[in-house]
Amino acid sequence: MLNVKQLNFSYDQTPILKDINFSVNAGEHLAIIGESGSGKSTLLKLLYGEYDVTEGRVFWKSTEILGPKFNLVVGYDFIKYVAQEFDLMPFISVEENVGKYLSNFFPKEKIERTNELLEVVELSNFAKTKVKTLSGGQKQRVALARALAKQPELLLLDEPFSHIDNFKKQSLRRRLFKYLKDKNIACIVATHDSEDVLGYADEMIVLHQANIIAKNSPEQLYRHPETPLIASFFGEFNVINDDFIYAHQLKVVAKSNLNAIVKQCYFKGSFYLIEADFKGKTLFFEHRLKLDVGQSAYLEITK
Repeated sequence: MLNVKQLNFSYDQTPILKDINFSVNAGEHLAIIGESGSGKSTLLKLLYGEYDVTEGRVFWKSTEILGPKFNLVVGYDFIKYVAQEFDLMPFISVEENVGKYLSNFFPKEKIERTNELLEVVELSNFAKTKVKTLSGGQKQRVALARALAKQPELLLLDEPFSHIDNFKKQSLRRRLFKYLKDKNIACIVATHDSEDVLGYADEMIVLHQANIIAKNSPEQLYRHPETPLIASFFGEFNVINDDFIYAHQLKVVAKSNLNAIVKQCYFKGSFYLIEADFKGKTLFFEHRLKLDVGQSAYLEITK
């Protein structure tokens, strides 16, 4: 289990994280969200031991995670961290990068392990390719596979799918998070993308102005967002009578007290996202049909 107790961190007297407390059990997945500059990446680096905490303590089981003041070599064997900078070896192949830290005393097992991980990140066809020739998204997948090579107990991921093409993201997420669950590997993901969270994370924390402002399951935070920051993470939303109402929760009806005038219409595939004016305020709602600019639409809230 990871235990973070009263963690505080500052850069040059500027508080970056204050009174951070949470825990993650083996096999659990935690998502960390927040605006850019909220401290997500800094928190991951503290958990990895890349920085020294200003106050507080971090433990994995009975081992205290300490920073460079205490460790000549940053990091621990049981924790792997995949940063937004991949730190790969460009002039050797994909399979050599993944197998770099696996023992050569067991060549058959090394090959099998490398092939298994290349399948997880969908790079089997690129095994012999030199890393320098890969795209940014492919390099990100190599970094993920390499982090898993020695089967860590805790995996830290910073925007793990940010460089990966949309058509690859969905299947890669499913493969990776299923693999982590199957192997009972704890995982902490810092992300801006709700698709990295919904369906995969057991718990989610929200960082804002150096503090944790919310901590709960993604489903609970989705269904009951308490701040605009949380609601916006999950999609377009409106504030109606002090409630947060997602765009898909507004339905076009024949008559209601909520009458909006269409300002813009955006095609989203299976629906149109409609931007409308309601008493001088902008509303967003979804509709299966395109509506004309200037058209009147009566809306009803459906939760």
